[in-house]
Amino acid sequence: QGVVPVFENLSFTVPAGKTTAFVGSSGSGKSTIIKLLMRVYDYTHGPIHIGDTPIRDIDAQYLREKIGYVEQHVDLFDDTIEANILLGVNGKGLRKAKNTLEIIAHKTRIDQFYHRLGKTKFKTMLGERGVKLSGGERQRVGIARAIIKNPDILIFDEATSALDSENEKYVMEAINDVSKGKTTIIIAHRLSTVVNADKIIVMDKGKVIAEGTQD
Repeated sequence: QGVVPVFENLSFTVPAGKTTAFVGSSGSGKSTIIKLLMRVYDYTHGPIHIGDTPIRDIDAQYLREKIGYVEQHVDLFDDTIEANILLGVNGKGLRKAKNTLEIIAHKTRIDQFYHRLGKTKFKTMLGERGVKLSGGERQRVGIARAIIKNPDILIFDEATSALDSENEKYVMEAINDVSKGKTTIIIAHRLSTVVNADKIIVMDKGKVIAEGTQD
C-alpha cells in the first residue's frame, strides 16, 4: 500500500547486434533500466529476457562478465594505463588482452593522445584518480576497459554528458567504432549525440513516449 511503481506498461525490445539509445530528462527511468538489466535491482512484475532466457535464470556475476559498462565518471587508479584497461581481465585471457592493447587503443582513440604520454605509452602512471588525463581521455580509457574482455553487450550510461563538445566528438567516434556488430545500449540526455543509433527510445516519467530512428 502506498508503493508507487517506477514504470508503468513499460515494454520494448533491444535488437541484437544493433545500437539502441535511450533518451530523456533526468528521472525518466533510463539508468534504472540499466540497473535492472545488470541485476543491480530486482523487479516485482513482468518479464525481462535476454534472447529466450529470463534474466533471473542467468547468474548475476556471469551476466556482468558478458557486459561492458561505461558510466559518466570512470574510476581510474594510481597505476599504469595498461593496468587500468586490464582491470577485471585475469587468468588465460590476460595475455591475449595484452596482445590486443594497440588495436583497442586505436578503436577507442587512445592513440590520439599518445603524444602526451611519451615513450612510456601504456606504462604511463596516471596518478591518483587518473589526474594526468583529461575528462575525454579518461572516458576513452574506460571504453577500452569495457571492450578489452570482448563482451556480448555494451552499455554507455551518460558516458559523454560531462564532456565539452570537442571531447564528446572523440568519445562518440570511439563509441560508434567499438559498437559495430555489438548489442549496444546508449543512455543520453541529448538526442544530438545518438543520431546514428539504429533505434531511439524516448522516455518520460517511467514511460516510453516515442521510439524509432532519428528520421
